[in-house]
Amino acid sequence: VFQSREEDDRKVRRREKNRVAAQRSRKKQTQKADKLHEEYESLEQENTSLKREIGKLTDEMKHLSEVLKDHEKICPLLHCTMNFVTIPRPDALASCLPR
Repeated sequence: VFQSREEDDRKVRRREKNRVAAQRSRKKQTQKADKLHEEYESLEQENTSLKREIGKLTDEMKHLSEVLKDHEKICPLLHCTMNFVTIPRPDALASCLPR
């Protein structure tokens, strides 16, 4: 079958156009993958930071729970039998407040 010069030119142009479109598509996919990788790295860093913060807050909570438990043993407000009716004396409150 004899193909004209125009048909050959059309095929060449179509192939070139397709090649350029494929390159563009691959570049776009690569950029999308790079962006996802950057987002992943950022989220991993944030996750690590949040885990570290959880650890610090957990330690602080344990410490404060111990401080409260120790304080409850000596707190005059908790040992007063009338503390639900009377207003606590200022001197009793002063011993409970941090200095």
